[in-house]
Amino acid sequence: MTRLHAALARALADHGVETMFGLIGDGNMFLVHSFVHEQRRRFLGAAHEAGAMFMGYGYAALTGQLGVVTVTHGPALTNTLTGLVEAVRGRTPMLLIAGDTPTGSRGGLQDIAQRDVVLPTGAGFEQARTPASALGDLAVAVRRALVERRPIVFNVPADFAHVQVEYRRVPLLLPAPQTPHPDPEAVRRAAVVLAGARRPVVLAGRGAIGAREQVLRLAGRIGAPVATTVKARDLFLGEPFDLGLAGSLAGPVSGEILEGADVVVSVGAGLNAYTTMQGRLLRGRRLIAVDLDPAAVAADFAATVAGDAAVTASALVAALDELGAAPSGFRDAAMADRLAGQAELGERPVTAPGTVDVETALRRLDGILPAPRVLVSDGGRFMMESLRHLHAGDPRLLVFPENFGSIGTGMGAAIGAAAARRHPVVLVSGDGGFMHGGVAEFATAVREGLDLIVVVCDDGGYGAEHVQLVDRGLDPALSLFAWPDLAAVAEAMGGTGVTVRALDDLELVAKAIAGRSGPLLIDVRLDVNYIRPMPH
Repeated sequence: MTRLHAALARALADHGVETMFGLIGDGNMFLVHSFVHEQRRRFLGAAHEAGAMFMGYGYAALTGQLGVVTVTHGPALTNTLTGLVEAVRGRTPMLLIAGDTPTGSRGGLQDIAQRDVVLPTGAGFEQARTPASALGDLAVAVRRALVERRPIVFNVPADFAHVQVEYRRVPLLLPAPQTPHPDPEAVRRAAVVLAGARRPVVLAGRGAIGAREQVLRLAGRIGAPVATTVKARDLFLGEPFDLGLAGSLAGPVSGEILEGADVVVSVGAGLNAYTTMQGRLLRGRRLIAVDLDPAAVAADFAATVAGDAAVTASALVAALDELGAAPSGFRDAAMADRLAGQAELGERPVTAPGTVDVETALRRLDGILPAPRVLVSDGGRFMMESLRHLHAGDPRLLVFPENFGSIGTGMGAAIGAAAARRHPVVLVSGDGGFMHGGVAEFATAVREGLDLIVVVCDDGGYGAEHVQLVDRGLDPALSLFAWPDLAAVAEAMGGTGVTVRALDDLELVAKAIAGRSGPLLIDVRLDVNYIRPMPH
């Protein structure tokens, strides 16, 4: 017999949980203590529950493993809601163990109907029904998170913690992995469309990351250049017909090619407004969608093929061969030359004193930052530049917690990614996002001694709002802030800070990177008037 908090800690270890993130309170602290001291597993304590949620998200997104977070009850749980929505929309398996007020509590200060709080986010909810059933209830929550690929909240009343229970190992009974094969008739219909294409383009998303060679073979077979969504960024890096990012972030030549396509083959891609250039990529052309989930595919596609990306791409090549279809001839040496030429920056604007040109600075940083690296992005207008110029080099090393459009998400996700100890982690953030959700957790990164480099694109305010106010002839002062010296803040927290006010300062950055022994913050001062606006 053992106390339930110790039994749950042991069960987490038996389920393969090595690292847990969170913030302790009276509803979960005994569980955490047992996890650390009895199971000898790792717990990273956050400064705020929102940060803890994104730590779990970053860990899960990078490793593919279950991200486990624990918080106490009431306001601690409500502080996790943005992270829950993010993980739901990002289809990220997470387990949030939430303490709850004691079962006999009525009108307690932190009492709230926790199920009712959670369900509108789209996350699942599992209740520890009794101390005796709790180990089985936990197994159900873990299994659901892994199979449903979304966060599940496991709710444990605080008065259960010290109840004596008999430990038993509960198997997860996970289904065996399967490779979905496409319907041959659906493949044939799609191949007929492709056989008639004259200007085809292949667009790969996150669902195509494990099918790079097969997708490239399909693109070569139909004579199509290749592009990616943000989540598959760098999948085709180095290929001569790589268009790079599709949509709002496309280069001028790539954008022209994408808009001139007559057939678009979408492989494992989410076709949001940014990827489709506000829908322009979907209008006036035939569309073929390859996706594991037919329900995720738009109904107005010329052909939809439900199946594994690699298997389906190979099946399409075989079907084209059977039809005797010739390549379109769309991609050629002239296209490759044009694509290579669009990488040139050209003339750059003269920015305000004490600031640097954002594109020039980010391109130079891309060569200075350590490689290989994990790249994590916060949200904000700076993304319109950073996503074009800073690279992870491999889409599996990109963590992008922007499925809900919030700022302030990046620092937590970067800490979670760094906790996996794969490669150095680079977080790129705006100054607003860093102040919103980064400052407090930078101290967490220092305390944990993580190999984390934070690049702050600092234009002195909220740039997305600034450009809209200016465009409407309104006073932009509301969008501008006199932040503290961020490099000094980093130093005060025990990290290292460097400020870039001129391009020559990048030499100091290179030295700081080479000599780092813990978290490093690089404050890149930018002119708010010379950053690409976000599309609306």
